[in-house]
Order: sequence, then C-alpha cells, then structure tokens
Amino acid sequence: MPLTEPFDDHLPEKESVDVARGADPDGMWDVGAEAAHGTDVDGGRDAEADAGPATESDAGAEVGRDAEPEPTLPEPVRQRIVTLTAAVLPGLPTDELPVPLRRVAKFAPNRRARLGAPAIATQLAGDPLFRQRVASRVIAEAGELGAAVVEGTAPAAADPVEVAALGYLARPTGWRDLVEASGAAVRAEVDSAVVAELIREAEQRATRAEHDRAVARVEADKLRDELARVREELGQLREEARVVARSLRETQARERRATELLATERGRANRAAADHDAELRRVRARLAEAEAVAGVARQNAKEARSVDDARLWLLLETIGQAAVGLRRELALEPTDRRPADFVAEAFAEQPTTTSSARARDTDDPARLDELLALPRTHLVVDGYNVTKRGFGEMSLEQQRKRLISGLGGIAAQTGDEVTVVFDGAERMHGLPPAPRGVRVLFSRKGETADELIRRLVRAEPPGRPVVVISSDREVADGVRRHGAYPLGADSLLRRLARS
Repeated sequence: MPLTEPFDDHLPEKESVDVARGADPDGMWDVGAEAAHGTDVDGGRDAEADAGPATESDAGAEVGRDAEPEPTLPEPVRQRIVTLTAAVLPGLPTDELPVPLRRVAKFAPNRRARLGAPAIATQLAGDPLFRQRVASRVIAEAGELGAAVVEGTAPAAADPVEVAALGYLARPTGWRDLVEASGAAVRAEVDSAVVAELIREAEQRATRAEHDRAVARVEADKLRDELARVREELGQLREEARVVARSLRETQARERRATELLATERGRANRAAADHDAELRRVRARLAEAEAVAGVARQNAKEARSVDDARLWLLLETIGQAAVGLRRELALEPTDRRPADFVAEAFAEQPTTTSSARARDTDDPARLDELLALPRTHLVVDGYNVTKRGFGEMSLEQQRKRLISGLGGIAAQTGDEVTVVFDGAERMHGLPPAPRGVRVLFSRKGETADELIRRLVRAEPPGRPVVVISSDREVADGVRRHGAYPLGADSLLRRLARS
C-alpha cells in the first residue's frame, strides 16, 4: 500500500508541486523543498553535504522520478521503512528535519515509529531531499547489504523486506522491481503460511475425527453393555411387578374387610359419643349451678370482709387518734428516764448525784431524732432560715443545693416525709433533681414561706407528727397552735453535720 494518499493529477499546478515537495500547512517552504529546487538553504553550504551521498543534480532527477505514482507497498515493507526512518531521526540536525517531524524526533524510541508513522510516511513520500538524507544514514548503517542495494543488486539470501525498504529509501535504478519482487516474496510467504495453516488444520480435524470415532466406538460398546443390563433389570422388574400386583389384590381384599369392620365400629362409637355428649351437658348444667352458688357465696364473704376491714380500720384509727390526743392533752414529752431510775435515785448513797438526762431545748438534735423516730413523721423545713444561719457565706444556689442534699440523706435514713420551703415569687432555675422522699416548694407571688409552712401544717390530719424547723419565733408559735413540733434551725444543722 502507498505511504500516503495517491497523487492527484487534477490539482492546480502550484498545489501539485507543493504536495510533491512536502510544503507545510502554513505555506512556508521546507528545507527539503528548497533543496529539491536546487536552492542553497544555508547560504553557501554545499548541497551534496546536506543530501549525503546524493548530489544536487541527483535530487532534481529524483523529483522528476517522483512525479510517478508511489508504488503499492506490502505492509511489512511499509512498517520496516517507518522503523528505519524513526531510528535515524534523532541523529539528523534540527535544520535538516521537516517541521512536522521535529516533535516526533523527541519521542521515546518505542513510541517514535508507532505514533509518528503517518507523519514519517507523508514526509518520505513528499520530500525527496529528506528521504535522501534518511537513505544516506540508513544505507551507511546497513553496511554491505546497503551498498549492494545502491548498486542495484541484492544477495539472494537477503531478506526481501529489508531489500525493498532500503531500495525504497535509496531508490537506485530498478528500485520499483525490488519493491515488486519483495511484495511477491511476501505474498508467497503469506500464501505458504496459509497453505501450511490449512494443512495443519486439516490434520488436526482428521486427528480429532479419528479420536471422536474411537470414543464413539467405546461409547457404543458401553451403550450395548448398558442395554443388556437394562434388559436384564427389566425382566426382574416385570417379575417383581407381577408379585406386587398379586400382593396388591390381596391387600385390597383385606382393606375391604377392614372398611366394613370400621363402619360397624364407627356406628357404635357415634352412639357412645351421643350418650357421652348428653351426660356432659347434664354435668355442665350442674357445674354452672354450683359456680353460681359459689359466686354468690364469694361475694357475700367479700362484702363481710370489707365490713370487717372497715370496722377494724376505724377502730385502729380511733385508738391512734385517741392516743395522740391523750399525749397532746397530757403534754407528755419523750423522756430518757424510766420508773426504775427514780427508785434508784431514792436509794442512792450520794444524794448530790445529778440525773443523766440533760435539758432539752429546741436546738437539741437528740430531740429531733426522737421526733423523727415517730411513725409517719412529716419534717417541714424553713429553707432560707436554716441556710442563712448555717452557711450564709455561700450563694443562694449553693445554699439550696447543700440543704436539699442533706435532707435527702435524712429521708433515706428515716423514711419520713420531708418538705423544704423557700421564699420566691417564681420557681428558681438550676436546681438539682430533688432526692427521693424530699419535696421542694417555693412560695407564690404575694405569699411568704412562713404562710406556706402554716398552710402545710393545717393540711395535715390531726394526730400525725409534724416537725417544723425554723428559728423564727412567729413561725414556731403559729405551728405549735396547730399541733406541730417546732424546733430551731441549729438542731437540724447539728443533725446534718453529724451525718
């Protein structure tokens, strides 16, 4: 195949000359084109030195010869020409390289022939001077084979592809015959290879056919053996089928007899089930009557128990309130002394011995412990009255947190109900969660903590022990009138400090 597109004879004269001379796209004459017209592009340098072994007259003659159409090159010859040209590109001076190939000359060796093949082919076909420069270097590197090709003779043992490639570049007399002979040799080799491949494929098919025939014979033998075995098994199966059919007939006869017996027994069972269902209905009726009687009895017993429980609760509540009222009426206070203590004092050897009981005041933590030990005691604390007296150097938030934490410990130890009251028109923010058993209250707008404490005491039922912690005398007098036990703030502070 040609290296480039065929030469178009119908182009204008100037364009035909430009294509033959390898003019660049910008209209600038290439070095090869200038040399083809015999112009000295270096301003005095000898054309023979630029073109290698070819002379200027040879270049002109080459241009005349190139007017003929390019021969159709076999693909191996074309590839070899491009490879030889790509190998010598880096060795050419930059000013001798056509502009389109200057970038290709910088490619790596393994990419130069592969990526620059179209540009190399175009320049070789259109630039005779460039082709002569390439041919001079390629022929020099080819050695004796190159010299023989230049002389128009080629050794018989030489590679026809290599001879055709060198002949295309050097273009000695009869180079077209070399190219055609190479094409014929290549085609002959291809035809020989095709024939050899066809022969090899035919031999392979014959070998496979013979192998398949042998396998088929083996399979046929196996199938004949398998057929004989199947026929034998079929005879055995037929005999077994006859035996099974005979057994089936006997089994069906037994089944008919069993069916008749089953029908008889089923009739008996149906009659027995009907009798059983009738008896079951009678038993269920009697059971329903017994359950109704038992339900009435349980309801009566439940009502009688409720009446007894109410009477017992009323009796115990009356006794408890009577005991509390009697304790309040007699103004009995808890005491550490027992009747035996007074008898012991009368017979003591030292009459000056003082009693072990100490005076109790409203700030005595022991009195607070005694009151908290009473069942179902309600402890009400005047919050800021206690905190400002005990730890007033802290902020109000820290005072509240410390007091509520301490009251949580008392509630956990005694199990009593604890309520702490703070002054405040609205609920404070930032309070920690109240401990279990501790209630935290804030007085409403227009109401003081003292009034809220008195309302809490008045809300308690008569007889329940209520302890109010406050050092405010007015608060103590007010809650005492409603049956509560007022204690000073110091009693609670000492109790918290002890905890």
